[in-house]
Amino acid sequence: MAVLTCDYYSRARVGFQSFTAVLPLDPPPDAPNAVRYTQGPWPTLYLLHGFSGNRNDWLLRSEIETLAGRHGWAVIMPDGANRFYLDNPDIGEYYGAYVGEELVEVTRRMFPLSRERKDTAIGGLSMGGYGAVRNGLNYADTFGHIVALSSALITEEVAAMTPEGGGNFMAPYGYFRHTFGDPARLPGGDKDPKWLAGERLRDGRAPRLFLACGTEDFLIERNEDYHRHLTAIGYPHEWWARPGVHNFTFWNQALPVALDWLGQA
Repeated sequence: MAVLTCDYYSRARVGFQSFTAVLPLDPPPDAPNAVRYTQGPWPTLYLLHGFSGNRNDWLLRSEIETLAGRHGWAVIMPDGANRFYLDNPDIGEYYGAYVGEELVEVTRRMFPLSRERKDTAIGGLSMGGYGAVRNGLNYADTFGHIVALSSALITEEVAAMTPEGGGNFMAPYGYFRHTFGDPARLPGGDKDPKWLAGERLRDGRAPRLFLACGTEDFLIERNEDYHRHLTAIGYPHEWWARPGVHNFTFWNQALPVALDWLGQA
């Protein structure tokens, strides 16, 4: 395995940005159950961090390097600030286009990554889980698989916010207005995971979806609601709920299951 940190000038984010790449070069001889992919093109997982985190979270707090080597996947981990991986044209922030288009193309030029949709996945936890669902569905020609762990599927909550009522325990109203745009316009738009899932079913471009959440997680009701919605509209998906809260103890249980699921495609 190789771990690299890369800096480049991002047009989508208008400035130099960093990402970490884990590449499945030939593993050590004593590595158990490792797939030896030395030439590429490699299947690739774009893995997003959560609210208040950064691109190093997965590498420092999970077994993603070991799992990537075992399965022969490249993993690209960008910084998303706290913008939910969404675009905000009013202030020139394009975090959705960054992870859904630009970062994919830049990393494919840098490394021998597969350009096939079937070999390209996007995943994340919490805020990054929302970002994976939204951008995986929004850029469905690029991503064939979505891995969403303890996802912050809060668009319905945000849609009900008002300046008078304020935000929630995470942030004030102004933050959500800045990040999601006009809350009243969220339902039925391209930031609404339920609407996007229906659109992908209608146009026949639905990515595979792995949805997981701990049963004691404060986001369990929102994830269960999305699971029920997907079931009701006939969107094929894998639902994985186990005891756990909103932390890396649970995510380290879910991640190997998710990587195994990716390998079943």
